[in-house]
Amino acid sequence: MKEIGEKLKDAREGMGISIEEAAEDLKLRPSQLEDIEEGNREAFKDIFYLKYFIRDYAKYLGLDYEQMVEDFNEFVFDYTSKISLEDIKKANKKHEKKDKNKIVSPYTLDKEDNKGLSKFIVIGLIVVVLCIIISLVLQNMR
Repeated sequence: MKEIGEKLKDAREGMGISIEEAAEDLKLRPSQLEDIEEGNREAFKDIFYLKYFIRDYAKYLGLDYEQMVEDFNEFVFDYTSKISLEDIKKANKKHEKKDKNKIVSPYTLDKEDNKGLSKFIVIGLIVVVLCIIISLVLQNMR
């Protein structure tokens, strides 16, 4: 990641563009471009946004942005392949705990959980339709 940032910084400085000017043109904060140039991946919560920032920054500077994205993908692969299984298991356990504390509503239920609700709605509609039919039949008999 550091190498990608250095390439971008060298290109920007070679063109005489300030970090503020580049940030304004790209509609980013100067601190974001500084973090990219310094190779500070941790400053970005979402790695996908970082990838697109790098792509747009490289394109802005007239660099081979496709190669930059490839370099970034290689970095991500190398980085994630170094995560230990223990760390992955810990993250999964933490994620499972979050799911248990999640607030559930009819709009966020899984499809399997919605089956009971769907049956209830269908039965309710059938009862309403039958009541309407019976009331119409009784009105016609009078």
